[in-house]
Amino acid sequence: MKTLVVLTGAGISAESGIKTFRDMGGLWEEYDITEVASPEGWQKNRDLVLDFYNQRRKQLQEVSPNTAHQILVDLEKFFEVKIITQNVDDLHERAGSKDVLHLHGELKKVRSTLDENLIYDLKGWELKNGDLCEKGSQLRPHIVWFGEDVPMINQAAQIVQTADIFVVVGTSLNVYPTAGLLGYVPKNTNIYLVDPADIHSQYTFEHIKEKGSQGLKMLYQKLIS
Repeated sequence: MKTLVVLTGAGISAESGIKTFRDMGGLWEEYDITEVASPEGWQKNRDLVLDFYNQRRKQLQEVSPNTAHQILVDLEKFFEVKIITQNVDDLHERAGSKDVLHLHGELKKVRSTLDENLIYDLKGWELKNGDLCEKGSQLRPHIVWFGEDVPMINQAAQIVQTADIFVVVGTSLNVYPTAGLLGYVPKNTNIYLVDPADIHSQYTFEHIKEKGSQGLKMLYQKLIS
């Protein structure tokens, strides 16, 4: 069975109603991103950061996986599907995908500010000031903030190297180090990009200029025919 590696970004979750950061009307227009998604913002106003992610979790409870997520599950009948996602939601898992790596953390998890290896599943949607880890330090969102290292990037690169087919869905390929993952795709591997925007990249790919659901429907027919 061939290995299908899929890199997903905000565009695939946007169809479920999750606000992206960059799009028109997105979260960057509502918030100063350095205030809510950086170590400096956390030090400056912890309550603001906690509330921001509490609201993201609350919204996550109100949305469901969409057709694009489901098609990736359906492709598991034909391929070994490995998903690398920039998204912090759990829509891939809720759709039924078995192999998902989160590059930028997970919204429904929290971790210790003292020991980054102490990671916990959060019950409910609210993380409060005063919620502590087992070592007595404040818990923070398990999210990779701007200015922080992406600890899963090396594991992601190893996964990309196993690809017989590589698919990118719903990301502009402008965010590094994630965009650099294309450099690990084996030579002569077909690369497909599903996104309605014009994408400029040094890499060669077949561009399906559709949103995730429609584009993956088209790609599904191409791959299994």
